[in-house]
Amino acid sequence: MTLATSRQTACSLLPVPLFLTFFSVSDCIDTRVAVIGGGLSGLATAAQLRLAHPGIKLTVFEAGERVGGVIHTETADGFLIDHGADMFATNPPHALQLCQKLGVEDQLIEPLPDGRGARIVRHGKLMPIPDGFVLMRATKLWPMLKTPLLTPLGKLRFLAERFVSADKQSAGDGFDESIDSFVRRRMGNEVLDRIVAPLSAGIYTADITKLSMRATMGPIAEMEQKYGSLARATVARRRSGEDSVERGSTGARYGQFRAFRGGMIRLIQTLADSLPAGSIRTNTPVGSIVRQNELWNVNTAGGETEAFDHVVVAAPPAPASKLLAEIAPVASEQLAAIESASAAIVVLGVKKSDIRADINTFGFVVPLSENRKILAGSFASHKFAGRAPDGHVLIRVFMGGAMQPELLEQDDASLVKIVRQELADLIGLQGEPVVTRVVRWNHAMPQYHVGHKQRVKQIEDSIAQVPGLSLINNGLGGVGIAPVIRAAGGVSL
Repeated sequence: MTLATSRQTACSLLPVPLFLTFFSVSDCIDTRVAVIGGGLSGLATAAQLRLAHPGIKLTVFEAGERVGGVIHTETADGFLIDHGADMFATNPPHALQLCQKLGVEDQLIEPLPDGRGARIVRHGKLMPIPDGFVLMRATKLWPMLKTPLLTPLGKLRFLAERFVSADKQSAGDGFDESIDSFVRRRMGNEVLDRIVAPLSAGIYTADITKLSMRATMGPIAEMEQKYGSLARATVARRRSGEDSVERGSTGARYGQFRAFRGGMIRLIQTLADSLPAGSIRTNTPVGSIVRQNELWNVNTAGGETEAFDHVVVAAPPAPASKLLAEIAPVASEQLAAIESASAAIVVLGVKKSDIRADINTFGFVVPLSENRKILAGSFASHKFAGRAPDGHVLIRVFMGGAMQPELLEQDDASLVKIVRQELADLIGLQGEPVVTRVVRWNHAMPQYHVGHKQRVKQIEDSIAQVPGLSLINNGLGGVGIAPVIRAAGGVSL
C-alpha cells in the first residue's frame, strides 16, 4: 500500500510513493519538518528521517506528558510490566533493522525456549493449538486430525477444504470479505469458531464478522486465488521450502519475535534519544495546521504558531481526521469512518506456587463460545526472561475489545475481580497477587473492517492532492510495531 503525496517547491515537483512525500533530493538540508504525534508512528518517522538526512530540522509535537503512545513499561516489586505491546516481529524485518541501525540490537532478547506455543480454551480447559497451525492455515495435517478442539465432523469438514472451489467473485479487483466469511466457507464452522476466531480476536480485538480479509490476511486470500485451496497452497509451499518456519510453530512463529531486555519502553527511549535535544515537545497539542505561501503554519492549542516546510500527521485516525478536515476533506471523512475499539489489560504478578495448573505455555486465547469475560491471557514471564522475580509469574489478561465493550464500563477493582475469578477457574489461581495493574486503552485499536483497503485508497488519493503533507498511523498500513516502523521508513526527502 502507498500513500503518495507531492511537494511543490524547488526541491521536488514530483509525487513520491510509499505513504508520504517529502523532497526527493539529498541536498535539502535545513528543511523544517513537523511531526504531529509522539507515539510510535511519529517517533519512528522522525528517527528514520534523521538517519537519512542529519541536516533536517525536526520538531515532534506530542499532546500528552510523555511520548510512546500505548507503548510504556514500568517496574514494580521486581516485575517488569509492559503496558502495551511486549514484543515485535522480525518479519517484516524493519523493526529489527532499525534497532540495528540505532545500535541497540544487543539489548534485544528472544523468547524463552521452554513452553513455546499457545493454548485455546475449550470446555474450561487449556488445550494446545494444533502444531503447525498459523493463524488460519494448517501447515501439518496430522495434528489437525488429532486435536480435541474439533469433532470428527469438524475434522472431515476441514479435510474437505481441498475440494472447495475458490470463490470466483473473490478474484475481482476490489473484492473483500470478512474473515468469518472466508474461513466458514473454506474450512467450516468448527475451525472458525474454535481456532481461527479466538486467534484473530486476540490480535485485532475485533468482530471477525466485520474484519477485512484483504486488509489483515491478504497473503492467505492470495493463496486461495493462486492455488485454488489452502491445502494445495500448503503442499506447494512445503515443496518450495516456504513453510519451513511455520511448520515448527503453533499459533505464532515464536522464533521470529524479539523484545527489549528492559521492556518495550527502551524502543521508545532509543527513538527519542536519536533525535537532537529539544526536538520533542510534550504537553503541546496541535490545534490546527494551515497551508500558506508554500509553508505550513502549525498552530498549537497554547496559541503559538510555527512555520514548517513539511508536516507529518502521525496522530491516530480520529484526531488526524480533525486536523485534516479543511485541508483534505475526503481523507478526513474516511479517517473518521475507521472505528476503534477499546481494551483493558489486567496485570497480575503472582507466586508460582499459587497456580495449581501446569502453565507451560506462553498464553491462551478464549473463544466467544466459552462465554467468558476475557479475550486472552499471556504468561509474560514464560515468554521472556526478566519479567518476574524467581518463584513468580507475570500474567497479562486482555478484556473488552469490539465484542465485549460493556465490560470496560466497570471500575478497575471490578476488572481485577473478574480476572482473578476467570484465572481461578482456568489455571487454578489462588491467593493474593503480589502486584496488580489495570491498563486501559480507550479507542486505541483501529478496526480494519471489510472494505478497509478501498477506504485507505481514498485517503491516499486525497492526501496526494496536498503539497507537503504526509500521513501515517496504525489505522492505515497494519497494526503492530513492525508494520508501523515499515510504514514510517517509507518517508523520504
